[in-house]
Amino acid sequence: MMEDPIAGLHDEVGEEKLRAMVAAFYRRVQTDDLIGPMYPDQDWEGAEKRLADFLVYRFGGAATYLEQRGHPRLRGRHMPFPIGVAERDRWLDLMGQAMREVEVPGEQVPLMAAFFAQVADMMRNRPEMG
Repeated sequence: MMEDPIAGLHDEVGEEKLRAMVAAFYRRVQTDDLIGPMYPDQDWEGAEKRLADFLVYRFGGAATYLEQRGHPRLRGRHMPFPIGVAERDRWLDLMGQAMREVEVPGEQVPLMAAFFAQVADMMRNRPEMG
């Protein structure tokens, strides 16, 4: 059975850098015209903590997220927000900028980027017109 490479990212990248990356991401989201309005103004700290705790857990660190929130149920929790291709792409762009800002080690970037792309695409809940 193959080991989950995502679960090793906590040790390889470090929790401090993961939390700094999420903070850098949310600094961008707060001023973003497309996805920023989806976030509740009064809960930026909570949103940042939840994403950081989720990534720490998913990347092989402490299970604080599960203990406090239970199963992630990401798609269900994001269903109230209209997420199409543009929103997915903007989220990925801002997270990519955040990874570069905190200097996620280059060898870890492709694995993290692939994980983020898969999750962000799963969050899409609006059909594309075309």
